[in-house]
Amino acid sequence: MNLTNSIEPSNPTNSTNPTNPILHPTPSEMDIQIINPITYPAWDDILISCPDYTFFHSSAWAKVLNETYHYTPKYFAVLEDGALPGLIPVMEVKSYLTGKRGVSLPFTDYSDAIINNGISFKNLFDHIAEYGESHGWKSFELRGGQNLPRLASTSSTYSRHILNLSYKTEEVFSGFSYSTKRNIKEAIKKGVRVEVSQALDSIQEFYRLNCITRKRHGLPPQSFSFFKKVHEHIISKTLGFVVLASYEETVIAGAVYFYYGEKAFWKYGASDKRFHRLRPNNLVLWEAIKWFSQNGYKSICFGRTEPGNGGLRKFKAGWGASEREEKYCKYHFRKNEFIKDSLEIKNIYHRVFRKMPLPLLNTVGTLLYKHVG
Repeated sequence: MNLTNSIEPSNPTNSTNPTNPILHPTPSEMDIQIINPITYPAWDDILISCPDYTFFHSSAWAKVLNETYHYTPKYFAVLEDGALPGLIPVMEVKSYLTGKRGVSLPFTDYSDAIINNGISFKNLFDHIAEYGESHGWKSFELRGGQNLPRLASTSSTYSRHILNLSYKTEEVFSGFSYSTKRNIKEAIKKGVRVEVSQALDSIQEFYRLNCITRKRHGLPPQSFSFFKKVHEHIISKTLGFVVLASYEETVIAGAVYFYYGEKAFWKYGASDKRFHRLRPNNLVLWEAIKWFSQNGYKSICFGRTEPGNGGLRKFKAGWGASEREEKYCKYHFRKNEFIKDSLEIKNIYHRVFRKMPLPLLNTVGTLLYKHVG
């Protein structure tokens, strides 16, 4: 195993009853600003002082989405004396296929609203709804957060898993299930090697595996230009890294991790199914967990899990991660109501995509994702 010690942490920092929304909202009394975190002065310094910050609220993630897909950042914020008691980050998606929409946030597992100091989530939401209605949005989607169950009916539901890293590394390891510990040891015994890297060629290797994995799951991969932006604005800025597992000079598994403040996030994972018997995914995740634990991070989120994916839920639970339900909601302006996603349509797409040749599937992903955000 090769754990690259040159990777720097991002200086972990200690951080310190809505009702149903008005579907024809009135202006809020709060001083709500619409800002662009990419250009707003000292945005990340303000953000990191909020207990509920996540990596996805950062300017780095906004840059990736804006420069890859040309989405327009419209972050609805309440700013008071350099503090951020209220925030719902939104990207405006303009598409001739799917319409003009507000999404909080595209390609994001969850995007919790920041609500503190007596700020009304309902008023903040109503302000966004009013803006969307006046600017021709087809819909507005909120992805995750504790306010959503009390806000409206949900469009879809997922699971979120978070592992507490506040203990010593060996104590974290002791909290894993027997099978998880066994699989880590088995990967090492069988000669799987792991490398942690921030080099662009590690993104290229991961992208190759990602294309294979996405096809297996019936999903088009995002373009390589997207991952280049991830490298440019996140990984090269010491806000993330790639972990790759190799066997006999062949890269067989990998994952991309982000980190910000005291919180880490497992964003992407991929592997070659022919080598699953070697348990490389277990060793990849363990090396990342060790790195975060030894560098002062307090938690790592394993991202969202699709409903019905019991195998992935079991895998994540085996690391001692706590699970909570994550709900999305989508408000449709013309229908004047919250709507649900159709799982049946998604399943049809998955079956079609699995049958596509990989070069064609890659092209579909490059063309499609700008519109589906």
